[in-house]
Amino acid sequence: MTIREYMKDNIVYLDGGLGTLLQAAGLKPGERPERWNITHKDEVVKIHCDYFDAGSNVVCANTFGANVLNFDEKELEEIIKNAIKNVRTAMKKSKSAQPKFVALDVSTIGRLLKPYGDFDFEDAISVFAKSVKLGEKYGADLIMIETMTDCYETKAAVIAAKENCDLPIFVSNAYGDDGKMMTGATPEVMISMLEGLGVDAIGVNCSLGPKALMPVVEKYLKCSSLPVLFKPNAGLPRVENGKTVFDVKAKSFATEVSRAVKKGVRLAGGCCGTTPEYICELVKKTNGILPKEIKQKNITWVSSYSHAVEFKNQPVLIGERINPTGKKRFKQALKENDIKYILNEGINQQEQGVHILDVNVGLPEIDEPTMLETCICELQTVTDLPLQIDTSDTTAMEKALRRYNGKAMVNSVNGKEESMRSVFPLVKKYGGVVVALTLDENGIPDTVQGRVEIAKKILAAAKEYGIDKKDIIFDTLAMTVSASDSAAMTTLGALKYIRNNLRCHTVLGVSNISFGLPNRDAVTSTFFALALENGLSGAIMNPYSYDMMKTYFAYRALRELDSSCLEYIDFASKIEVNSATVKVEKNNQNTYASDLQKAIIKGLKTEAAEITEKLLGEVDSLDIVNNEIIPALNIVGEGFEKKTVFLPQLLMSAESAGCAFEIIKSQMPGGENSDAKKCKFVIATVKGDIHDIGKNIVKLILENYGFDVIDLGKDVEPKTIADTIKKCGAPLLGLSALMTTTVPAMEETIKLVHKEIPDCKIVVGGAVLNKEYAEQIGADHYAADAMETVRYAEKITELV
Repeated sequence: MTIREYMKDNIVYLDGGLGTLLQAAGLKPGERPERWNITHKDEVVKIHCDYFDAGSNVVCANTFGANVLNFDEKELEEIIKNAIKNVRTAMKKSKSAQPKFVALDVSTIGRLLKPYGDFDFEDAISVFAKSVKLGEKYGADLIMIETMTDCYETKAAVIAAKENCDLPIFVSNAYGDDGKMMTGATPEVMISMLEGLGVDAIGVNCSLGPKALMPVVEKYLKCSSLPVLFKPNAGLPRVENGKTVFDVKAKSFATEVSRAVKKGVRLAGGCCGTTPEYICELVKKTNGILPKEIKQKNITWVSSYSHAVEFKNQPVLIGERINPTGKKRFKQALKENDIKYILNEGINQQEQGVHILDVNVGLPEIDEPTMLETCICELQTVTDLPLQIDTSDTTAMEKALRRYNGKAMVNSVNGKEESMRSVFPLVKKYGGVVVALTLDENGIPDTVQGRVEIAKKILAAAKEYGIDKKDIIFDTLAMTVSASDSAAMTTLGALKYIRNNLRCHTVLGVSNISFGLPNRDAVTSTFFALALENGLSGAIMNPYSYDMMKTYFAYRALRELDSSCLEYIDFASKIEVNSATVKVEKNNQNTYASDLQKAIIKGLKTEAAEITEKLLGEVDSLDIVNNEIIPALNIVGEGFEKKTVFLPQLLMSAESAGCAFEIIKSQMPGGENSDAKKCKFVIATVKGDIHDIGKNIVKLILENYGFDVIDLGKDVEPKTIADTIKKCGAPLLGLSALMTTTVPAMEETIKLVHKEIPDCKIVVGGAVLNKEYAEQIGADHYAADAMETVRYAEKITELV
């Protein structure tokens, strides 16, 4: 029996924590646990066996950090081979009779991917792929991708698994106490993306205890059509008699997790701090609970890295302006590779209130695949809106879909056999919501029935490729009414039938209806209203059209979609009408103190550098720093602290500020201005820990606030850290750790630094820490994120 077969009708019990058990067995601070697969086989086998005896069906091999960034390829192969063999040995030794499976454990590579970090997406896929191939080669039953904190890295790991093995893929992400992942993704983002990618089970692990993670799990159960897994920590860590312990005991843990099982969780286990005792209690507590049926949720949604947009009752606006058709200036931008112009078009449409951006760069004179991939990647650095990949070139479509961070909208497929054969495999592989045009080899039918029949044909073909109708949105093709009196009614009739009878969502490029007519906006907006009333789910439209936006807000008010008409009133009170266009100042989103501040806030790196260069001829460099750059960073930083801005936006703003700083430095004598620097700040990831994402984020933000950061890298010896502080005289030290097994190394470092440099203040952070735990290991301050580190550093600077 395979794990896929077993989990159809059974609750699957996973294992628990491994790191703390290895420490108890003698793993030293800073020692790589994966090497114990070879050097301490008996100890590793015993832990695996204890989990099987406790009732686990799935035990993860000791391969959490087993990848080519941490081990050379020869050693990596030996580690993975022995890791899987150790679980197989444990299976044979176990006295329990339940079905047993071994998972290749895959987790973060410890690098932030471009554009937010320095590691390329394809390189990440390659790293994961090498581990996956070895896992399948040596007999893993499934791939367990877990403790992932970044949407984009998660996608890279899944693609690597799909392209390099045929094993089931389980994916578990780590969420903070705000219900979001480190890079801002909500549960809905991960559910939509991972379902689209076609994994076998999804869920939540690590970070927090079962009670704290329950709201996230409930979102998964509400929205996911896949089996949901749950592996919480044993609460929060603390130090007791020199050892790390957790505050949720086995019986309490089992009680809380059993509640999740009753609600529908299909796969349950534990993470940090849990032991075979916890799994044993969980198995006992859930004995007799029948697995709940997993129902199809039929949610149609697309997502960016930060949020999902659902097609449901609320009309969805898709900005049409990133498209060369009829736009001379946009064509020029494409020919001249003027990405800055394209990015500003995206930002401006977002500020006008659209929910999705259409991206079409099709021009015969350019390399469309390369340009589309570039635009998709660059737009995702300046806007968090989901994107619609609009192209008839399937090479361009695949490149863009592969690189897209989230679940994209794809425009389009049609009823031609060639189109369906080309597009549906891409949608099946990468996920996406695809726009289906009701035309085929015979053209566009001029009857409602003809277009409906094509829609049915497309649905049947999509089903053959394993694509559900919730991921098909039909465009019944608005044709110009000036050329055919029946054009509008045919389009609306087909749209209404598909929405009400086929139960599929619909979209239209509404402006086509008025082509060739005077006062086009009047015709287009009236047609828009008719389409909405006939079941239109989304409109590809011009958000600068006053008539279109007026219709949108008025429709929502009349249709009970705008409580007390508040959004309509807000729209009406903040419009400036000029030549039939509209500019909406909504919540001051598009009001900036200066062009440079806008460039920094929106993450426009090239523009920030260009504006700074111009300003230097008129304004003193320190005035630019103090009156432009720092205030802009503060706006973004305060938004981050209030949870209205997320990590990718914070990082791109910091990058843009960095570009401005580089221009200033390059035009100063010696290329540097020591007077602008604040105090020195040493940072490092502690001995034994090779994950430096958090540290690198802190470094970037600190540098942009003027701190002189000395980055010692990852896996750094305590003595090296202390010696560096002595040498440079830094009053501040920042330490990072992701793994529970490396917290003792952090404590050792803190003790050494406090002993040898007592005036140095130490701030710590990382997924395994909290304020109480940080205090117990002797840290001066715990920072939950990069901005809190900056605030603490500024406070200390004032005292130095």
